[in-house]
Amino acid sequence: MQISPEIPLTNSNMKTKDYLRILKDEIRSTVIATIDEKGRPVTRVIDIMLTDENSLYFITAKGKAFYSQLMTDPYVAISGMCGGEGTMKKKAVSIRGKAVKIGSEKLKEVFRQNPYMAEIYPQEESRRALEVFQVAEGTGEFFDLSVKPIYRDTFVLGAGQQETEEPGRYFITDRCHGCRICYSKCPQKCIDMSAKPFVIQQEHCLHCGNCMEACPFDAVEKR
Repeated sequence: MQISPEIPLTNSNMKTKDYLRILKDEIRSTVIATIDEKGRPVTRVIDIMLTDENSLYFITAKGKAFYSQLMTDPYVAISGMCGGEGTMKKKAVSIRGKAVKIGSEKLKEVFRQNPYMAEIYPQEESRRALEVFQVAEGTGEFFDLSVKPIYRDTFVLGAGQQETEEPGRYFITDRCHGCRICYSKCPQKCIDMSAKPFVIQQEHCLHCGNCMEACPFDAVEKR
């Protein structure tokens, strides 16, 4: 049986803390989405101030609509991108989780690690309006377009409270006849033809659905 071209090994050593470090140190300015009082999505650009092993921290002022939205519905979606010029040099991190207010705890650490904040809030008194929020529960995805084939991974914030398996993945079932049509249609060539049935390598899959559409035996399922 023909074996698909060699696919580079993925970085199996990457952990949640590593993806969070990318979010803070390489991306920093992220887009955070909340829901407003009318149930409509709202986004704004917010810097990630701190991270630790399994969580991230950002701040906002109590007078802002962002603060009110977080207090009403603490669930957020966070996305950011970094890399060189051009789309094919980019890396992205996205997180969905619950933002919990921890008050002024860690505020001094925020200003210590992010000295530019002292230019925005120069007086100690002005900083009383600030609250620190922690996202310690949630799921995330890393997406790297700078490598070939593309690389993606999922991770968990917290003690595994949520499943990292996102819906909409494609799998090849035992109805596979080994015809290789799916491989010919795959833009990333991320189907392992050495296995029977063939196996879609999820860490490289674009979720385009070409394989399912092309399969004459309905052997590909979306789960």
